[in-house]
Amino acid sequence: MTSSHDDDRTSGDNGPSGEGDPIESYLKDFDAAEKKVAGEIDPGVRALVVAIAVVILLGSLTLPHSGVANGWEVLVYGDDARAEVITLPSRLFVWFEVVFGVVASMLALITRRWALAWVALAGTAVSIVFGMLAIWTRQTPAPGVEAAGPGIGLIIGWLTVIVLTFHWLKVVWSRTALQLAAEEERRAAAAEAERRGDWNV
Repeated sequence: MTSSHDDDRTSGDNGPSGEGDPIESYLKDFDAAEKKVAGEIDPGVRALVVAIAVVILLGSLTLPHSGVANGWEVLVYGDDARAEVITLPSRLFVWFEVVFGVVASMLALITRRWALAWVALAGTAVSIVFGMLAIWTRQTPAPGVEAAGPGIGLIIGWLTVIVLTFHWLKVVWSRTALQLAAEEERRAAAAEAERRGDWNV
């Protein structure tokens, strides 16, 4: 009689809870994979392209932005920048170029954090607009104002932030696609577990 009770208890212990353990472990694996994909990026070979673009951006700041004023002088609004009547769009472009094109891009590459990649993407996208306005204002100065046209540094910087925006967009989109795939796999596993009655939602 005791043996019968022991057999029942043993079979009960190895029943639903024993069958539920594999599903629960799979769900935990899916959760861990989803969190990892959600928080990290894998730029792959694009990391080299972004790094080269950052170096080019830094180099463009040493070249003439407009007239005799280079990018660094525009950044701090030095004497040469004031002499060249550098307008607000040019100053905003250089600031966005440095903060998002250089600093945010390097931090995103080093830390591989998805949030920083998004910041770099958004900032460089806005930089494109400011760069276009900067070139336009140098080509169409106000009446009575003698101003030099856009310099080689401004043009190279603008083209480089366009390249950076494209590559950050590809990196962020690739990560988003992986996250969506992980979420779909997790939902499918949860639905299967609920159907089998091995996991209570």
